[in-house]
Amino acid sequence: MNLSGELLIFVYLVLAQTLASPTLVRRDADFDSVRTRLDRSYQDLGDDDLSDKYFHEATFHQHYDGRFADHPLDYNERRSHLRALIQTYLSSMDDIGAETWIMHGSLLGWWWNRRILPWDSDLDVMISEKSIHHLAAYYNMTIHHYALPGLNASRDYLLEVNPHYVEDAIDEVNKIDARWIDTDTGLFIDITTLRRNTSASAVEGAVSVKDNHHYMYDDIYPLRESVFEGFPVKLPYAYADVLLEEYGEKALSEVLFEDHHFDTEKEEWIPLRYAERVRHGRPRLLSYWGGAAKQVWPD
Repeated sequence: MNLSGELLIFVYLVLAQTLASPTLVRRDADFDSVRTRLDRSYQDLGDDDLSDKYFHEATFHQHYDGRFADHPLDYNERRSHLRALIQTYLSSMDDIGAETWIMHGSLLGWWWNRRILPWDSDLDVMISEKSIHHLAAYYNMTIHHYALPGLNASRDYLLEVNPHYVEDAIDEVNKIDARWIDTDTGLFIDITTLRRNTSASAVEGAVSVKDNHHYMYDDIYPLRESVFEGFPVKLPYAYADVLLEEYGEKALSEVLFEDHHFDTEKEEWIPLRYAERVRHGRPRLLSYWGGAAKQVWPD
């Protein structure tokens, strides 16, 4: 699929492994092997208890890759780069033929106005089991180069597959099966794989992800088609039920959240000034609904 004017694509593939030998090495793609502009890595490698963890986030923020970034972006800059991140991902996956769809906070952003939630700092997608095997075999550690007219720049995006993707047990440390990474800003998309639930207690049609999210096959398939950030995208079939289960009813209707107000005429989340927050009786909008113990909106 072409980006039809939004992005001028020049895609090239730099393979870290030969196509004839798709076996993945069980180690991080270290800083020196992927370094771009930084003199040193800002990865958080300090927890010995997580020695088997493949992806290591940045020391300064959990939603950045410290091999490519040394600081978080400001509000507006982050939004523009996240927009390019999802557009390039969707374009590349369409070209490759991978079956993928948006989930979690990205799906919630779609629910509101077909856009990324402005306070979000990462993106979430799922992929089919067949597709993750294909990506691992033929596209792991490939670089995808895009010219981005909207940003007046070009960007390289790295597709990196976690070698633990072959394991289907619940795994909090290696729950992310792959990432699509902006090698200039360090922002990334988390890619998780939907698998058939093979546990003895699973009911027929049960599917799950390694981060302990569980669904029924009919919740996801057949995938729906829509638009997200101006690009064709796929969604889970029962998207409303999926969102209600994960975030609760208010997340689909409450128009005040994370220091933003949803303008129904503009169909846009607008940042609130301090005076407006005080007027609404909420000097600081919390990330919990009604004092509930669990966080129902994404970071």
